[in-house]
Amino acid sequence: MKNVKALSIAALATLSLISFGSFAESISVTSSTLDGAESKIAAQAQEQGAQYKITEANTNNRVHMTAELYK
Repeated sequence: MKNVKALSIAALATLSLISFGSFAESISVTSSTLDGAESKIAAQAQEQGAQYKITEANTNNRVHMTAELYK
């Protein structure tokens, strides 16, 4: 039983170090066009030296777009 607890603690410690070493940030922008919204996301990603993945886009009267930035 002690071995299982020790292994679990070691695994959690390792996973916590991995998560601190990675980078992910969710951002949202608005614009009048899809291209304009994506351009804003691309500019923010470039400022932070990150890549992006668009996770949501909504077009009612204006475009609302959400993306995840990651390195």
